[in-house]
This record gives sequence, C-alpha cells and structure tokens, in this order.
Amino acid sequence: MAEGAVGPRLYCCFKCRNLVSCHDDIVSKTFRANNGRAILFSHAMNITLGPKEDRRLITGLHTIADVYCSDCGELLGWKYWKAYEESQKYKERKFVLENFKIVKENW
Repeated sequence: MAEGAVGPRLYCCFKCRNLVSCHDDIVSKTFRANNGRAILFSHAMNITLGPKEDRRLITGLHTIADVYCSDCGELLGWKYWKAYEESQKYKERKFVLENFKIVKENW
C-alpha cells in the first residue's frame, strides 16, 4: 500500500477488536437501540446469532435474533429476520449494531 493510503474503513467489536462490519455496508445511521444510537448494516461478519424471537420494537413487531461477537461473545445488536409491517420490510436480513458496542478502525 502506498504511503498515506488508507484501507477500507471498518467496524470492530469494542471489547476484542474483532472485525464485524465495513463502512461500505452501512444502510442507515439513524437507528435507535435501548442504549442509544445504532447503525443498520447490510452485512456483518465474525458474529454468531442467538435464537430467532418475535420482539416488539419502536417500529412494530419483528422477528429478530441477537448478534454476538464470535470471538468474545459480547452482545452487539440484532439481526432482523422478518418485519410484519410492509413499510419495515427493507430491514429484513440486515443487522443493527449499537454505536457504543463497536469501534472504528482505519479512519
């Protein structure tokens, strides 16, 4: 890599620095979680999923699964499996990671 060049902007688990997503996979930065702001990503990596469950969120009923770091097991957010309201269908198969649970790398 040339001097001064920067690689892809990444997001990592705040606890162990395991890579969990890329800046290019951001769908929206305007999400809210129980503990503050969150980011909606189209993809996530190096994660494990909890069991699917129906949960009533701010925008209605969704089938989701909690998302954990595959290295340290920290709860990072959730994955939307199903949205029951038509206006929320764009969230299906996407990941919400809470801002305070992830850190930026290569910025």
